[in-house]
Amino acid sequence: MKEILVSARANRFAVAALSFWSLDSAQAAMEAADEAGMPVILQTGQLESEFAGFENLARIVRMVAENSPVRTALHLDHGGSIETAKIAIDNGFTSVMIDASHLPYRENVAITQRVVELSSPYGVTVESELGRLSGSEAGKTVSQEENTQTDPEEAQKFVSETGIDALAVAIGTGHGFYKQKPKLNLKKLEEISEKVKIPLVLHGGSDTPDDQVLRAIGLGVAKVNICTEFIAAFGKAYICAQAAAGFKYSVPSLFGAGKDKGKELALAKIRLFANKAV
Repeated sequence: MKEILVSARANRFAVAALSFWSLDSAQAAMEAADEAGMPVILQTGQLESEFAGFENLARIVRMVAENSPVRTALHLDHGGSIETAKIAIDNGFTSVMIDASHLPYRENVAITQRVVELSSPYGVTVESELGRLSGSEAGKTVSQEENTQTDPEEAQKFVSETGIDALAVAIGTGHGFYKQKPKLNLKKLEEISEKVKIPLVLHGGSDTPDDQVLRAIGLGVAKVNICTEFIAAFGKAYICAQAAAGFKYSVPSLFGAGKDKGKELALAKIRLFANKAV
C-alpha cells in the first residue's frame, strides 16, 4: 500500500479503499478498478473479519486480484490491538492500520511503534490515526462532543516518533451517513500537509460532498475510505430487485443486482478520486 499511496500523493490523486466482506463485494471493487485502470485498496475491519474470517478474506483477495493488471493492496482497517494486527500480517495482509487514537498520546505512540516493528520485516505498510472521528467503527462509538481534530504539530511529532507509512487525520468527517452536511477543516488539513510528508488518509469518506473530498485530495490525502456507501449500494439493490414486477429468486436476480450496484458505486468513487490527474 505504501508504494500505491506515495505515488498517489505525488501525483495529487487518491486511491479508493473499499471495505469488503465477501467474494461478490471484492469482485465489484476489483472489476471497477480494472475498468478505471486505477489501483485499489480492499480493506476489512473488525466487523467484516468477524463475519467472514481473516484467512477467508485474504484468500478472496488473492483470487480476485491474481489476474488483474492494476495494483492492489489488502488492508486491515481500524485494527484495535497489536494482536489483531499480527493476525492480519500472518494471513498475508499487505498493510495494517493500528487505531489507538482513543488512548493518551504516549500510549498511542507506544502501540503504534510496536506494530511498525512487527510489520517491518514483512514489508507491510502501517497506517495509524491521530485525532478522533465521530460515529461508530470497530465496536467503538465517538460522540460529536468527543470528536477531536488532528493537531498539525502533534501529527508531525507522531509520524517522526512512530515511523508509520500513512496517517489518518480527523478534520471533520464522520463514520456512517451524515445527519447534516459536514464542513471539512481544510485549513487544518493544509497545515498538517505542510508538516507531514507521508500520505494522508481520509476516513469517513462515505456521504462526504465530492467538492470537499477533491479539495482534501489536493492537500495531500492519498487514500479515502468508503464503507457505509458501498454496503448500502448492495442493500438498496436487494430491496429494489425484490420489489420489481415478476421478480423470482435466483443468485443472478438478487445477488447479481447487488454486485452491479456495488461496482457502479466503486467505479464512481475511483474515478472521482483520480480527479483526472493521471
